[in-house]
Amino acid sequence: MSEAIVRINENFWNIRGIFKIAGLLNVGTQASLVKLPSGNFIFLDSYSLTPEMQRDIFALTEGGNRVEAILNLHPFHTLHCDGMASLFPHAKVYGSTRHKHCCPQIHWQEATVESNKVSELYSDVLDFSQPRGVDYISDNGNVHFSSLLAYHKPSGVIHVDDTLTYFNWPAPLSWILPKPKISFHPTLAKALEKRPGAAGDFSGWAQELGERWSAAAVVCAAHSDSTAITPGSFPKKISSALDRVSGTLAKHRDKYG
Repeated sequence: MSEAIVRINENFWNIRGIFKIAGLLNVGTQASLVKLPSGNFIFLDSYSLTPEMQRDIFALTEGGNRVEAILNLHPFHTLHCDGMASLFPHAKVYGSTRHKHCCPQIHWQEATVESNKVSELYSDVLDFSQPRGVDYISDNGNVHFSSLLAYHKPSGVIHVDDTLTYFNWPAPLSWILPKPKISFHPTLAKALEKRPGAAGDFSGWAQELGERWSAAAVVCAAHSDSTAITPGSFPKKISSALDRVSGTLAKHRDKYG
């Protein structure tokens, strides 16, 4: 995984970035650029663009002047927010309450990114979904499961941070590890709300998501990779991902109901 801008179609670009654990293992990160029917652009998430990336994006956006908003979708993805906001000073910047707490120097919009107000602003091209049954902003700083997922309706692209993963390991790891699958982030057990019904709420949300975004053709996952999928296959992939966490959900039901 390296830094690159991947053009998914004429209105959607996925920006693949570098994020290293302990300075060694690069698990990647991402942002995406979406062109709106108006001709303006928005970013999904933030990334510190390389000079080459900046040049290419400025060429698309009239020197950045056509970027109208930056939507930071994951409460714990704050590392690149300041740099992106500085690079596009005319853009409205949206985030969660945690973004505002961690980066108070940024002029944040009053509405949080997960609010209905933001959803309605871009409902012509984007559909958003926030997982149920899990903490959106966990008290445990190591639990980054939940995020606001975005679906680009014209292209069938899902942009998702952490909640869904797709690990396409490079050689030689790919020779010994299982083939990549769309899966739920491994911190699900710690992310589930400590109350009765949370496991059922999460399972119901996931099943609804599969059906609602059944036409998805690409999944862009942050700390892993992007993958093309057959339109119509997303419900089955979500069902399979749920099967793989059935034990986790059962344990939660046993404990909380």
